[in-house]
Amino acid sequence: MDLNKKIIIMALLFVNCFAFAQLNGDEWNLVAHSREHYFGVAMANGKFGIVTDATPFQTKDIILNGLYEPNPKNGISKIVRGIEFLNLHLSINNEMIEGSNIDQWRQQIAMKEGTSTTSFQFKDLAQIQYTILAHRVLPYSGMVVVEILPLQDIEINAFHYMNVPEELKITKSEFRLMKKKHYQIPLFKTTAQTTTGKWNISASTTFLFDGAAEPISQKGAEVGFTKKLLQGKKYRFVIAGGLCNSKDIQDPANEAERQAIFAYLEGIDNLLNKHKKAWASLWETGDIQIEGDLEAQQRVRFALYNLYSFIREGSRQSISPMGLSSQGYNGHVFWDTELWMYPTLLALQPEMAKSCLDYRSDRLPKAKLKAFIYGYDGAMYPWESDDTGEEATPTSASMGIFEQHITADVAIAFWNYYALTQDKNWLRKEWDVLKETADFWVSRVTKNQDGHYSILNVVGADEYALNVDDNAFTNAAAIEALKNTIKAATLLKEPINPMWIEVATKLIIHKEHGITQNYKGYKGQITKQADVNLLAYPLHVVADQKQIKADLDYYATKIDAKDGPAMTYGVFSVLYSRLGDKEKAYEYFMKSYLPNSRPPFGVFSESPNSNNPYFATGAGAMLQAVIYGFGGIEQTDKGLKFNQGMLPDPWKSLKIIGVGTANKTVIINKK
Repeated sequence: MDLNKKIIIMALLFVNCFAFAQLNGDEWNLVAHSREHYFGVAMANGKFGIVTDATPFQTKDIILNGLYEPNPKNGISKIVRGIEFLNLHLSINNEMIEGSNIDQWRQQIAMKEGTSTTSFQFKDLAQIQYTILAHRVLPYSGMVVVEILPLQDIEINAFHYMNVPEELKITKSEFRLMKKKHYQIPLFKTTAQTTTGKWNISASTTFLFDGAAEPISQKGAEVGFTKKLLQGKKYRFVIAGGLCNSKDIQDPANEAERQAIFAYLEGIDNLLNKHKKAWASLWETGDIQIEGDLEAQQRVRFALYNLYSFIREGSRQSISPMGLSSQGYNGHVFWDTELWMYPTLLALQPEMAKSCLDYRSDRLPKAKLKAFIYGYDGAMYPWESDDTGEEATPTSASMGIFEQHITADVAIAFWNYYALTQDKNWLRKEWDVLKETADFWVSRVTKNQDGHYSILNVVGADEYALNVDDNAFTNAAAIEALKNTIKAATLLKEPINPMWIEVATKLIIHKEHGITQNYKGYKGQITKQADVNLLAYPLHVVADQKQIKADLDYYATKIDAKDGPAMTYGVFSVLYSRLGDKEKAYEYFMKSYLPNSRPPFGVFSESPNSNNPYFATGAGAMLQAVIYGFGGIEQTDKGLKFNQGMLPDPWKSLKIIGVGTANKTVIINKK
C-alpha cells in the first residue's frame, strides 16, 4: 500500500473507530468471513431490494420501491417492507442448520452479476452454498439457488417459509398443486395488507430442480421436500417466484402466481443467464476501472452497483437516500437524488437518470398545488416526496416548508438532462417543469430598497442554519435554475418572463472579507455540510479560482466532522481536482467514504458517527469525485466537456466507460 495512503487511512481510523478500512475479494467480488458487526447488502433490481443477513437461509428485509403507507398515528408516509418470500429451513439427518452449528462461513457479493452467495460447512456432513438475487430482467421476481455437496450419504429436509413483517396484517397462506398434462407445479402463496388496508401485497413461489421434480408437501406454515443424497454427488434446487403489490398491479395475487409459474417453466439456468446478461449489459455501458488501487476499485464499483440496484430505466421512480436497503428517512425522495445520485447516473446511465426526472414530472401538479397552498405562483416541490408528490416531511421538521432549494435542484436536473442529450423534443415536453419552477422563484423573492432581491426565511443545504435570509446555495440554485429556464425558452421560442431575467441578475449572494457568506449575518458557525462550496460545483455561479479556493479553505474548517453527512467531501474532492491539487483531492476522496464504511462489505453510512447504511447519497458524491473530479468530465450547456483529468499517486490508470449518450470511454494514464 502507498505510504501516503497508509498515513491518510491511519489518520481517518484514529478519529473514527467505526471506519472499516480493508475489504477482501477482488475488483468484482466483496468477500466476508465474519458474521460479527454485520451490515447487509441489498440485492435489488430497482423494484424491490432483498437485504442480506448473516443467518443461514434468511433475509433481513425486503423494501418495495414506490409503495408507501401512511402512519395512522402521525400521518407521515413510510416505504413498505415486503413479504420475505425466499427463506428456507434446511435440516440434514434431522438436525436443523442454524448460525450456531456451521463452520467456514463465507459470503460473497458478486457485483458483476448482482448476487449474494453464502457458503459454509455443516459438520462433517455437507458443504452448502446458496445464492440470492432480485431478478434484473423480471422486476417482480427473485430467487434463491441452493447447492449441497454431501460429504457422506445424508437425508435432507428442505422446507420453505415466508416471513411477514409486523406492519402487514390480514395474512393468508395457501399451498396448491397446479396440475397439467405432463407436470405439476407446486405453488405456495402468501397475501397480506398494509396497516391501513391501502395496499395488498402478495408473494408466490415454487420449487425448481435440475432433474426430476421432487414431491412437495406442506407442514404447517412451510412447504418442502425430503430427499436422500449420495456422498460426493452435488445437488441443486431453487425457490423462485414473484412479489407483487396492488399499487402497480390490480390483482397482485394472480400476477405473483404467474411469476412463479413462469419461473418453473423457464428453468433454473435460463433465469440465471437472463439475470447475469442484464447486469453484464449495465457494466458494459457504465463502469469505472481503477488500476493500481484495489480498495478504491472495490469501493467505487460497489457504489455504482448500489446506485444501479436502486433504480431501473423506464420505471418513472426515483431513489431515496437509503435506496432499497432500509426504511431510513421513510424511503422518501429528497434533493439527494437530483444533486448527489443523479449526476453519476446522468453520465453513465442516462435512461436511469431520466426515470428520476419522470418521477418529478409526474408530480408537477402536486408541486403546483403546494405553491398555491403557500401563496406562491408556479410549482414548489416538497422537501420530502413519496408516491403522492405532496409534502411528506414530518410536521416537527421545518425543512418541509422552508428547505425550498429542492425546487431549483429539480429544475437544474431537468436542464442538465437536456444539455447532455440535446433532445429538444424532450425539452419541449418537459418545458412546464422549468417554467413553473421559475415562476415560483420570482414570486418567492423580496425586492430590497437598493433594487437587489433576497430570499428570506429559508433552510439551506446547511441544515444547522434554520430560517435564515439569503442562504448562499438557495439563492445560487435559484439563479442557475432561472438562467436555465431562459435558455430553454430561447431554444423553444417560448415567451420569456422579464422577471426571470431581473431576478436572475439581481438576486444577492453576500460576501464578507473575501469569503462567500453562508447566509446573511453568518458569523463562522459550524455547518452540517457543504453549502457555499456548491456554488462552484455542481453549480456554475462561482467560477473565479481564487474565490473557489478561498471558500474551500475557509469552509473546510467549518464542517461538522463528527455528524456531518458523507457527501461534503466528494464535492471538496471535485473542487480540489479542478484546482489542480491532487493531494487534497485524493485526501477528500478518501474522506468521502472511509470513515463511513461499515463491515464486512464497506456499505456506506450517512456520517462517521452513525450506523444507518446504505447511504446512496454519499455513494453518489464519492462517484462524482471520480467522474467530475479525477476524470476531468464537466457538464456544460452543450453537453459533456472532457478536460484533462488527474490521477491520485496510488492509481496507475483510470478508465470511465460508457460516458454520455455516445458511450465514450475516458482513459487517464500515469504521465
